[in-house]
Amino acid sequence: MSEVKLVATARSEFGKGAARRLRRAHQIPAVLYGHGTDPLHVALPGHETMLALKQANALFAIELDGEKTLAIAKDVQREPVRNVIEHVDLLIVKKGEKVSVEVPIVVVGEPEPGTIHIFDLQTLALEAEATNLPREIEVSITGVAAGEIVFARDIPLPEGAVLVTDPDAAIISVTAPQASAADIAADAAVAELAAEQSAESAAEKA
Repeated sequence: MSEVKLVATARSEFGKGAARRLRRAHQIPAVLYGHGTDPLHVALPGHETMLALKQANALFAIELDGEKTLAIAKDVQREPVRNVIEHVDLLIVKKGEKVSVEVPIVVVGEPEPGTIHIFDLQTLALEAEATNLPREIEVSITGVAAGEIVFARDIPLPEGAVLVTDPDAAIISVTAPQASAADIAADAAVAELAAEQSAESAAEKA
């Protein structure tokens, strides 16, 4: 996994006002913690951080006062209306150690014709090497029939990763689409109208 390099600056002002000033300056308040160190309150470059956080489980190389610290995002707080990043919690990691993360699931392939797939879980919890975290997990549903379920235990994991999610947890279900009551009523109305038109046409011919 390649590192995302970000140059941070230390911050000494806290509170909502200080955070707003940082965001107006296109920076994001963040805290670095872990490995028994005192939390480091920093400001990150806004645009670069926003782009990096679009990648699940990105590995950050945070440069602060000439020193580099490896970290991963553990919590990202967003403003709910505009989806603006308000704060980031970064967990310090070391090469060789394992951490628990949530990995997005991506479906590949198509199930049997006439069926659809439904997500029971969108992510898989794994324990993996901190400097080699998977960005996503591909799950093939090629040829899966209606009524079949892909369980967590069925999913091949990246080398060195350990499953944390319950192995018996349902991940993806394949089913035949069910017609809703509204669809059934609409079909019945169309059929009734067609029958009336057919009867009127027959009467006119007679």
